[in-house]
Amino acid sequence: MLILYDNMISGNAYKVRLLLTQLGIAFRTVQKSVTNGETRQPDFLAINPNGRVPAVVFDDGRKLAESNAILLYFAEGTGFLPGDKFARAQVYQWLFFEQYSHEPYVAVARFLRHLPQPLNAQAEARMPELLQKGHAALKLMDNHLAGRQFLVGDAYSIADIALYAYSHVADEGGFDLAPYANLRAWLGRVAAMPGHIPISHKCGG
Repeated sequence: MLILYDNMISGNAYKVRLLLTQLGIAFRTVQKSVTNGETRQPDFLAINPNGRVPAVVFDDGRKLAESNAILLYFAEGTGFLPGDKFARAQVYQWLFFEQYSHEPYVAVARFLRHLPQPLNAQAEARMPELLQKGHAALKLMDNHLAGRQFLVGDAYSIADIALYAYSHVADEGGFDLAPYANLRAWLGRVAAMPGHIPISHKCGG
């Protein structure tokens, strides 16, 4: 059976859990802490030398890491990835945007606030920039979603899954989503899709 190396707080791991569930693919999870050094141990580094979750191991022993690469693999040949060449490129565009302009700010702010210890002075000093750049990404999404149901071609795709993962819990990082009516409506549509599971739902353990 497919193995997903997972973490319940990680939005990147949640992306994969959500897509696999919506595709009806059987898998089991192995939970790895991202704060106590588990992902830096030799056994996990043999799976993902970059020491990050998520990662998947296939029945035949092949390994794949990086959340959006995993999404692309499993979405291939399904309705979650458009067949049209330009629409596919638009999905890739949003995946790159998520990793370079959204996740580094929205996800990092949330991660820092999830740490068990209070923020130190260095982390506190980072928060204004994280909030500013995170809000810029959320505003861009909100503007794009005006008059649209989903991010690409009004069809639910892995572009939506990738950006939903951290957007729907952005408030946990200190982001107020009240100004973003289009974004909030989109979050509701994604949450209503068949097979949706919340980020707190533990699968295949």
